[in-house]
Amino acid sequence: MKIFHVETGCHLYGGALQVQYLMQGLAGLGHRNVLLCDRRSPLAQAAQGVAKVYACDTRGDLDLPLVGRLWRLLRRERPDLLHLHSRRGADLLGGIAGRLAGLPVLLTRRVDNREPRALVPPKYALFDHVVAISQGIAAVLRADGVSAAKISCVPSAVDTDVYRPQRDRAWLAAETGIAPQQPVIGMVAQLIPRKGHRYLLAALPALLARHPAAQVLLLGRGPLQAQLQADIAAQGLAERVRMLGFRDDLPRLLPCLDLLVHPAEREGLGVSLLQAAACGVPIVASDAGGMPEVVQENGHLVPPGDVAALAAAMACVLDQPAQAARMGELGRALVQRRFSVAAMVAGNLAVYRKLLGGHAAVSQPELATVE
Repeated sequence: MKIFHVETGCHLYGGALQVQYLMQGLAGLGHRNVLLCDRRSPLAQAAQGVAKVYACDTRGDLDLPLVGRLWRLLRRERPDLLHLHSRRGADLLGGIAGRLAGLPVLLTRRVDNREPRALVPPKYALFDHVVAISQGIAAVLRADGVSAAKISCVPSAVDTDVYRPQRDRAWLAAETGIAPQQPVIGMVAQLIPRKGHRYLLAALPALLARHPAAQVLLLGRGPLQAQLQADIAAQGLAERVRMLGFRDDLPRLLPCLDLLVHPAEREGLGVSLLQAAACGVPIVASDAGGMPEVVQENGHLVPPGDVAALAAAMACVLDQPAQAARMGELGRALVQRRFSVAAMVAGNLAVYRKLLGGHAAVSQPELATVE
């Protein structure tokens, strides 16, 4: 089977990382991948060896030349199907190109926001099928009018060989100056409003009253960086909150956390939640989107925007270290059971076969079923 993937994001995390996992798994099963991605993305290099890569400049939803560029590549490569992974111009424009090329078109939906109701019928008519990475996203699609028969749920994955419990607080102390006995809370997210950093900052005074030695690490980058730095200073939290920016050593850093917090207003699933759970870290997150599918016995869910509930849930985890350790064990077991790379690859492969009616060559049996 030959699959043409389109991922126009500029960073190798979140959806782009899932595309890398998927192409590696497909290549390992003997399938062929072709990838169109942004030349600025590390994915262009990371995909070498598992895909034929076309790297170009992409310009988002208004990148109308993408239609012609992708159509020409599809005519040249003649894949069995087109798999669109990104909303950054790739969904609508990619769907048009796929239709012009006469190919089955699959869209992976990774976000749980509602779309303008008038746009949904013409947009989703471009796609033969839609993969939702969580049941929460699938519910949003159905609420927007997409037929349930057109939706499959294939959860995102985490590499549990890379993300695993390997706590090294001596390393963290050398890296950050945080003493091994100090509680460490982390938040891994883009610095954008919907991720809810402001709720975490607002909850910290109550938490610090009970755990005055706690340290908070904010990992990620985005347009809110300057505003968050100003808010941290204005609220007198500069000695307790550190902004570490984008880190490429998350597999080493995450296991050092005592707690991961994710107070997002909405979230498709949350790759950082999967990574933390795989590292044995308990989680406090909002009860929204796909997050309840990751946070079960391994943490606490709070209403989005409820600062008091957020502070209480964080304190509850830090108050009970033995229970927190058990939560971490349950979280790792959960991701190994439900969010493995093998299951994600098999789920997408099952959708491919469904779209192609069983006519394309298949080199290996399925490893899992599609929900």
